Amino acid sequence: MTLIPLPAFSDNYIWMLRDGHQAVVVDPGDAEPVFEALRRDALQLSAILVTHHHADHVGGVAALHAHTGAAVYGPAHEAVPQPCAGLSAGMHADMLGLRFEVIDVPGHTAGHIAYYCAGYPGAPLLFCGDTLFSGGCGRVFEGTPAQMLASLDRLAALPGATQVCCAHEYTLGNLRFARAVEPGNAELLHYSARCENLRAHGQPTLPSTIAQERAVNPFLRTQEAGVAAAAHAFDAHAPTRDRVAVFAALREWKNGFR
Repeated sequence: MTLIPLPAFSDNYIWMLRDGHQAVVVDPGDAEPVFEALRRDALQLSAILVTHHHADHVGGVAALHAHTGAAVYGPAHEAVPQPCAGLSAGMHADMLGLRFEVIDVPGHTAGHIAYYCAGYPGAPLLFCGDTLFSGGCGRVFEGTPAQMLASLDRLAALPGATQVCCAHEYTLGNLRFARAVEPGNAELLHYSARCENLRAHGQPTLPSTIAQERAVNPFLRTQEAGVAAAAHAFDAHAPTRDRVAVFAALREWKNGFR
């Protein structure tokens, strides 16, 4: 079993899981990188997983389904290309001999879901779309800060070795912001240097791990005094003991950060 990030657009990743003959892809916003990988390695696409309805995650679904007959799974409460088996918390999808449990993670979109596979060889897998990024999180477009924080808390509670397979190569920009929030975080400085080296050599920074994100990602560290103080310095109306207020201030700060 192999996990492969297929680059798409300017900074998306379409995640592909493959064995010797079959493949599964996650959030194929563009069909062509998937078709190219299928042709190159003589693979049959057996399933498509969708985390949310945004075009850069679903744009290739219809073409892939039409040409391969692959089953499509996606959020039950969002408008995604049909036919699609709608999934929500407590449900699962089985493919390639693996079970993918569904986690509801509203915030970025109202019905966003993530897929967690505890049985992947080596370390668990998390396909989290645009909810959790390495060093950051998605913008809160359709939900509320409280929903987004609760969603991130669900993901942060997964085993530390869990591989975080998010859908964008936003890591270096996220880490610049994280360093503005926690300039004294030694693990953050070390991780930033490692990621900068990877990108300098044309390599993806992903997957990260849940343990790594707990150590460096300010949006998973709203309970830390230094993070709360930085949020309060940005927005004096954000009480340092109110995690939702701290998160909301951090998200607003990041929205305008350059």
